[in-house]
Amino acid sequence: MDPILFYGVPEGCSFGAIVALEWSGRPYRLCRIQMPGEVSSPAYKRLNPLGETPTLMTADGATFSQTQAILQHIAATSGDPRMGARPGQPGFDRLNEMLAFLTTTFFSSFSPLWQTVEGASEADKAVLIPNGRRKVRKAHAQLEALLAGRDCMVGDGPTLAEAYFMGISRWNDFHQAIDPAEFPAVQALRARMEKDPAVRFALAIEHEEPAESAGGFRGHVGLEAVLEGQRAPA
Repeated sequence: MDPILFYGVPEGCSFGAIVALEWSGRPYRLCRIQMPGEVSSPAYKRLNPLGETPTLMTADGATFSQTQAILQHIAATSGDPRMGARPGQPGFDRLNEMLAFLTTTFFSSFSPLWQTVEGASEADKAVLIPNGRRKVRKAHAQLEALLAGRDCMVGDGPTLAEAYFMGISRWNDFHQAIDPAEFPAVQALRARMEKDPAVRFALAIEHEEPAESAGGFRGHVGLEAVLEGQRAPA
């Protein structure tokens, strides 16, 4: 069977994995998971006990989660240069450095702001919002420094790092934590990536707009259909 990516909406960090799958050129399907309701349901937790997206089901039916692991899996099954350097190649350590920064610092800087839309009290919001804005500004300043003199995070073209970055950077559109003009290198990187066909495809998929794949997308499948397939006798 085709691999299936279970991606979260709205504004899920699964976005980067959709971009990477498009770049890979290999066949895949998508399963849309609504947050916060469906992602925490008993049905979805059969695939991902953590109740988080993304989750990847491989061609042999194995499932695993965590964006960085999924991106590396996609890279290992594709020869497309946009996957980035392989172990032992120049740039591999830089790629891992950038992916780790995006995971531990850039992603987590938005956590206080997401808490404000997940049922936080007004008293909690009074603390979370300014704290979140400080964290987002600091993370952007750090990324600005890492991009100094570079058009891309690693090497001369986009890689998995840019794919993951695009999924997170648009969160500022929702939270309005910073003025993007404060960080011109970060803003320029995002502007360049927004022209990428795979990024445009992922945005259209998320917004349920007409989307034309330049990769191996073979359509959506429902969660119940996947679970029924797991229950079917061999």
